[in-house]
Amino acid sequence: MDHEAVKGLATRSAGRRRRGGTSKTFWRRIREPLAQSRFVKNAIASLFAQFVRLIRLTNRVVDGSTQMSGGAYRQFEPGIIALWHGQHLLTPAYYPKGRQLVAMVSRSADAELNALMLERFGIEAVRGSGGRQNSKHLDKGGAKALLALKKSLAAGKNVAMIADIPHGTPRDAGLGIVLLARLSGRPILPAAIATSRRKVLERSWDKTTINLPFGRSSIVVGAPVFVPADADEAKMERKRQEVTAALNAATAEAYRLVDGSK
Repeated sequence: MDHEAVKGLATRSAGRRRRGGTSKTFWRRIREPLAQSRFVKNAIASLFAQFVRLIRLTNRVVDGSTQMSGGAYRQFEPGIIALWHGQHLLTPAYYPKGRQLVAMVSRSADAELNALMLERFGIEAVRGSGGRQNSKHLDKGGAKALLALKKSLAAGKNVAMIADIPHGTPRDAGLGIVLLARLSGRPILPAAIATSRRKVLERSWDKTTINLPFGRSSIVVGAPVFVPADADEAKMERKRQEVTAALNAATAEAYRLVDGSK
């Protein structure tokens, strides 16, 4: 290769690097304003809601699933619907219409999209994090959120709460949801939704599952877990372990139904 050819190649390569650098610089400049844009957030939330509705419409609910529209669980309402991180995304589309639901949503910026999406389904969002290891040391936001959920239960509304702790041990319940059950006197209902077609994000801490259309789906609600009002620390820990076991069992059953049904 002669000198002029090498020079030309180097010039073109430098040009591509400059264009690539310019693109990255441009994206960095607009990324933050876009992230703060209410219009953009609402547009993304609306698209997400439509996608979740598509999943519900194109995934036949298999035999053996819990009939949420029936009366089997009405005796336990208002109740605390327990879900795992990364497995909860379809809940708004499968929740029965006409029944009030209040969901706890993290106060993180990313979770704001989830809160906006819930609004599209008529579900009220309470911002906070209740899945703490120690029920005596809830942060201010988490304590306020639990009190808001307690009031919702007293008003006859079901509530939904992620049981495990954000970026903690996945599929291991924290004490926050157990504390809410003790304070409110209402049962915890371990619930899981699964689809036969799905993509698991293996690198995510909670193995987030992206559900896909045109397959089968299942919904499983396990046996209620009651927490007595006078539960001491040891009893609370046993109930926490009971919630963990019940929610893992519901999740395993939901996947068994969609993966084993034809």
